[in-house]
Amino acid sequence: MSRTSTTSPATPGLLKLVVVGGGSTYTPELIDGFARLRDSLPIGELVLVDPAADRLELVGGLARRIFAKQGHPGTITTSTDLDASVQGADAVLLQLRVGGQAARNQDETWPLECGCIGQETTGAGGLAKALRTVPVVLDIAERVRGANPDAWIVDFTNPVGIVTRALQTAGHRAVGLCNVAIGFQRRFASLLGVVPERIRLDHVGLNHLTWERGVHLLDEPGGGTGRDVLPELLERFGPEIAADLELPLSLVQQLGTVPSYYLRYFYEHDRVVEELRVKGSRASEVAAIERQLLEMYGDPELDEKPELLAKRGGAFYSEAAVNLVASLLGTGSPAGAVQVVNVPNDGTLPFLPDDAVIEVPATVDRGGATPLPVPAVEPLYAGLIAHVTAYEQLALDAALRGGRDRVFQALLAHPLVGQIDLADGLTDRLIAHNHEHLAWA
Repeated sequence: MSRTSTTSPATPGLLKLVVVGGGSTYTPELIDGFARLRDSLPIGELVLVDPAADRLELVGGLARRIFAKQGHPGTITTSTDLDASVQGADAVLLQLRVGGQAARNQDETWPLECGCIGQETTGAGGLAKALRTVPVVLDIAERVRGANPDAWIVDFTNPVGIVTRALQTAGHRAVGLCNVAIGFQRRFASLLGVVPERIRLDHVGLNHLTWERGVHLLDEPGGGTGRDVLPELLERFGPEIAADLELPLSLVQQLGTVPSYYLRYFYEHDRVVEELRVKGSRASEVAAIERQLLEMYGDPELDEKPELLAKRGGAFYSEAAVNLVASLLGTGSPAGAVQVVNVPNDGTLPFLPDDAVIEVPATVDRGGATPLPVPAVEPLYAGLIAHVTAYEQLALDAALRGGRDRVFQALLAHPLVGQIDLADGLTDRLIAHNHEHLAWA
């Protein structure tokens, strides 16, 4: 099924973008960014693709109204036909959740039975999501390549690091994107009372395993290196920053860095497990929010993203996506604009394999993303980065080739598992809860 917008037709020479997973409740955040930042990314046609036709029409209707309200001339179409939709696409954005919130709820619950973190991207739950997701994403990417081998693929689908490595290993023109770095940039800019474009981060690590080792305040947006104001931030705003991370202020002060909030799963694993056993899953919260959002999206009078969407997550995703796609297609930022993305290591971190995917600042242009040089990484961080990279390599092998032994080895290698009995129990639970999504099971 497909539906064409009633707005004015796409103008020749403008861009065609496709969002796979366009029925997501995230999508209006993306649409709002496309509408507001249309000078950077001149879209003639935007196609939202999703197998869930009922959700797709609700989201598509709101998307058209957002475009109309903000005077965007592009057309928005919705479709369940991926192959037809990607014909002629300049860029394809992936924002999938294989198995939906029901699968996420399982990722967040059954690991707790073994005393391990239940989380959708970290630990055993993250492995389950990778096993479900990688084959689906690779199938989509092959179909995109068949339709237009020059199209860029931007992956926002978690676990971004593993999925992006799968895409790049298969030779696809793909870059991974996460909103953690832009979230920190916006937060630090707000604390300092400056525009976000004056903040550049010394951001290093893997997707969902990163540290801000420097926060550089540029003299002007897009200017030179600037001065490192991280010590000032920690001195003036340490309690607020630590509270955002849900980590002890004493740890943040001792490290002198700002860890990603995902590091709490490593630094306070057992405490978080006990909290999650009482608190319940984030998936159940999100499912309730999504039901409310979809009801709101069906209101023909709604023509902007609702405030409730902020509770869904993905803050600043639209700005990050627009900046990245505009640079890759050469329509927005100056050539070589610096953005934090997921890219092949290629020697940037010498203690990792070249084909590992890291999350660091990179210059982005039509040729892709090139990592900037990274100062030597301290052993405290390098050790964990190397450990999780080894797990990700085994996780990707399990996703590509299947088999209980490969799943077990990936879990045994994970720093949050690492014990035979735990890996055995988690392996059996993972396969049992994901049987319908694993062709080999």
